[in-house]
Amino acid sequence: MALPLPKPKALLADKGYDGDRFRENLLMRGILPIIPPRSNRKAPVHPDYRRYKDRNRIERMFGKLKQQRRIATRYDKTVLSFESFLNLAAAQLTATTAIARNPSIS
Repeated sequence: MALPLPKPKALLADKGYDGDRFRENLLMRGILPIIPPRSNRKAPVHPDYRRYKDRNRIERMFGKLKQQRRIATRYDKTVLSFESFLNLAAAQLTATTAIARNPSIS
């Protein structure tokens, strides 16, 4: 059962995706590219660095989720059980992060 995905408003990517054709393709689709310029770019395009910080947070979250062996190796046979465990792991990660930030919760 595939759910309809909403059209993205922006794309967060690293310097490896900094190419004129790639940027043009995103803009033609109505997607704002938030990609820092490569160091050898002749005319650097400066992205919204406040929004680009979210990319780092997202990558760290995936890194923490992949520390759980069951997620990294996909032990589950069905997509439903894998996604269910992924939701549980994300909820656990969110709860432990919230408790670490505010010890008065526990």
